[in-house]
Amino acid sequence: MSAPALEREQDLWAALAEPSRLRVLDVLLDRGDATPTMLAKQLPFTRQAVTKHLAVLGRVGLVDGRRQGREMHYAVEPQRLAEAARQLNAVAAQWDRRLAAIKRIAEAVHARRAVAGDQ
Repeated sequence: MSAPALEREQDLWAALAEPSRLRVLDVLLDRGDATPTMLAKQLPFTRQAVTKHLAVLGRVGLVDGRRQGREMHYAVEPQRLAEAARQLNAVAAQWDRRLAAIKRIAEAVHARRAVAGDQ
């Protein structure tokens, strides 16, 4: 993976690591489209905090904002979210393989100890 691609991936996970940003993303997914004011009414933080979270989510491409009159309206960027889901599934699959290998090793050690104890 190239350095810019790795940095973009790291930025994505850093953005998603913040529980408050996940809540903003969840509300946007439910609503489909919202202003920071609308989001702040549904979340336990200020409009300014919502705006900051939206900026971070926007930088990693998870949300897109468009001006409509005096307000900015934000929506989830479905292609980037799907890409993030694919990456997360790939990481989960890696961990599943690692955990399966650890389980096999632990079972082999346990079996050797059981045989050694029976002798």
